[in-house]
Amino acid sequence: MGCLFCDVQTIDRGRIVEENELAFVVRDAFPVTELHSLFIPKRHVLDYFGVSQPEVNAIHALLHTQKDLLLKQDPTIDGFNIGMNCGQTAGQSVWHCHIHLIPRRKGDVEYPKGGVRHVIPYKGNYEDLR
Repeated sequence: MGCLFCDVQTIDRGRIVEENELAFVVRDAFPVTELHSLFIPKRHVLDYFGVSQPEVNAIHALLHTQKDLLLKQDPTIDGFNIGMNCGQTAGQSVWHCHIHLIPRRKGDVEYPKGGVRHVIPYKGNYEDLR
């Protein structure tokens, strides 16, 4: 069985919206919000902890160019979440490193404070835990 993200580079290149020498960007096939994007090293590597420093730099550059592009494309974007799932327990389901850039808009959730802390139920509202 092949790798979904390795296959994008060879048989599904039309999904790539931007790339550089070491990484590429696609829009998520199952987006959390409109324009949810994935940043993927070209080299097959399991998760973020296996990414080399040059790959980190390449992904970082793409994150910035895509952030600027998305803000120009959709002025309703008011913030972003950046995240990754490393390991099955953390929710990883594609075994090739990918970083999520999730555009956020005012009102997309009732109570956004806590952001990524909401991956564990009831931990996002940390003021309530005091």
